[in-house]
Amino acid sequence: MSAASHDEQRGAAAATDARRRPPRWPHWPRTLFARLALILCVGLALAQTLSFWLTLTERDETTANMMMDYVEREVASSVALLDNLPAAQRAAWLPRLARRSYTFVLGPGVPGVAPDAQLSQRYESAIAKGIGKHYALTANAIPGDSEHLQVHLRLTDGSPLTIDVHPQSALPLSRWLPLVLALQLVVLAVCCWLAVRIATRPLDALARAADTLGPDLKATHLEESGPSEVARAARAFNAMQARIAGYMTERMQILASISHDLQTPITRMRLRVDVMDDDAQSARLRQDLQEMEQLVKEGVAYARTLHGTAEVPVRVDLDALLDSLMCDYTDAGSDVRYETRAPLAVVTRAQALKRIVGNFVDNALKFAGAAEIALSKGPAEGQVTIAVLDRGPGIPEASLEAVFEPFHRLETSRNRGTGGTGLGLAIARQLAVAMGAQLSLHNRPGGGLEARLVLNGEHAR
Repeated sequence: MSAASHDEQRGAAAATDARRRPPRWPHWPRTLFARLALILCVGLALAQTLSFWLTLTERDETTANMMMDYVEREVASSVALLDNLPAAQRAAWLPRLARRSYTFVLGPGVPGVAPDAQLSQRYESAIAKGIGKHYALTANAIPGDSEHLQVHLRLTDGSPLTIDVHPQSALPLSRWLPLVLALQLVVLAVCCWLAVRIATRPLDALARAADTLGPDLKATHLEESGPSEVARAARAFNAMQARIAGYMTERMQILASISHDLQTPITRMRLRVDVMDDDAQSARLRQDLQEMEQLVKEGVAYARTLHGTAEVPVRVDLDALLDSLMCDYTDAGSDVRYETRAPLAVVTRAQALKRIVGNFVDNALKFAGAAEIALSKGPAEGQVTIAVLDRGPGIPEASLEAVFEPFHRLETSRNRGTGGTGLGLAIARQLAVAMGAQLSLHNRPGGGLEARLVLNGEHAR
């Protein structure tokens, strides 16, 4: 085996491994619309969340700083007032001096360990800054579920005074704030959906036009409007369609001219062969001329299928069509069976369909001596499957797709001795594409080949 063959095998194995390899992101959306919408929505939601968190953090920090300044001033004023009041009047003033985050207690308070919570330390620092220069202070945390500390000092007359502090981290959130945030996220999601929809709609239209660009080259003409980039892409696509149609028409004319020009010398050669005296030599030449003529005809037929067909789709009773095809072969003495009776109708090109099935029946008769036609509903809803089965030698798995290439023949079975130009399957594939159907070959268990034609749901009725 040559080095090129080894390279081809390695390339085929790598392609097979790539097809079998699972996708890197199994749950990643497949459409561009879904991907862009997901990225924008998630990105804006994260940005909104981050902005909200930064705002709350700044709000809490500002509130805490203002609260510390307030505690520093208010505690200093309250302690100075209690220190100047007579001892008998101090108890009456305690409720007036109490605040939401701290109260005053005339007594030594509860002992404990030094506070280690950050907010408690900030309250201790603020109180010490306000009155620490005039009074000796000690602070300790009070065990419990919530953050709680006490600051102890003695007034000028020696009376103990305790400042009981319940630190508050920040002001509570308004009840309407979560609703506003949720409404903002909804508005952002709607705007993302609308923006992505507007951005991807021209791509969707371009994809639909490309999908409808079949062998007949009669795709939908795109509107050359919208943003400048979209209009330019539409103009380029329309111009590409026109150029391709021109190239195909020119090629078809060239092939038709070649076919016409070849018919004349082939006919002259056949006439000369007919008057030859050597019967053995003339038989060989006559066979070669027949192969040349068949090759020219099928080459032109293949070119026409590439260029499209003018046949109008009609409603066809598949059961009647296949039964009629079987009768034609049976009358000619061929072993063709059609036992399935399924009343299925399709809207398709009848002559193209008949030619595809006939091509596979001819191949089955040539290599197996018998053929069986089967009609059934397809694997998906609304699909119809036509299968031609035989018990011939089959086709190697590596060549199941290659045989659809023009002029590709398997040397072990489809050589010059068996006839054939290598264009029959290529013509069948092109006709199937023009019909919007899928054509494939499959080796049967136990030997033989199955040629399967699947008409899509939009064609099946």
